[in-house]
Amino acid sequence: MASIETRTDSEGAKSYRVKIRLRGYPLQTSTFLRLTDAKRWATQTEAAIREGRHFKDVEAKRHTLDSAIERYIRECLPKLKDAKNRGRLLGWWKRELGPFLLSDLTLSRILEARDKLTTTPKVSQKKQPDPDALLQFRTPASVNRYLSALSPVFSACVREWQWMDSNPMDKVTKGKESRGRVRYLSDDERRALLEACNKATDTPELKIVVLIAITTGARRGEISGLRF
Repeated sequence: MASIETRTDSEGAKSYRVKIRLRGYPLQTSTFLRLTDAKRWATQTEAAIREGRHFKDVEAKRHTLDSAIERYIRECLPKLKDAKNRGRLLGWWKRELGPFLLSDLTLSRILEARDKLTTTPKVSQKKQPDPDALLQFRTPASVNRYLSALSPVFSACVREWQWMDSNPMDKVTKGKESRGRVRYLSDDERRALLEACNKATDTPELKIVVLIAITTGARRGEISGLRF
């Protein structure tokens, strides 16, 4: 339960100290100059404690994205096959939003960073980039890779470290990726391919496999599992 204690200093100024005692939770205290602020904090904090939100909010105000990424790189990244590439992508987020507290990483701030990925030209990896070369921008697929690299960091903050109440990336919309260009063999290319299969005497079944692939669009694994 919450209790409010009125204090008066030597000059007669009043302050209000709030104490919240709930069984199973540490004592929470805070001091205010106005009674209305003290009552509001007491009501909101007690409700947050009962709902399991309060201590996560406190942790979110103690840790920056920089510290969260560093811990993720140290504890989680070595277990992943694409650790090197993910580390590179997380390096961009550290430079862009690293100093911000987790509690300050609002949806609008993350969306602003996402849009910057889309509108900022990529930096050439060459030592002496060609000044006359056309500017290259990241594709929606590339931007999505950056978003996918950051989301697990927030997930670890929520599920493993209890630093946050929810993952803000759940509300970030990813860009629509192109399916790529679908190319079909011309008649001449198809004839040349089948003729080459006829000459492959070491694999007499090759022509049948190629015909199945051309006519059905089946994948290699699906065709290899067929029994003649």
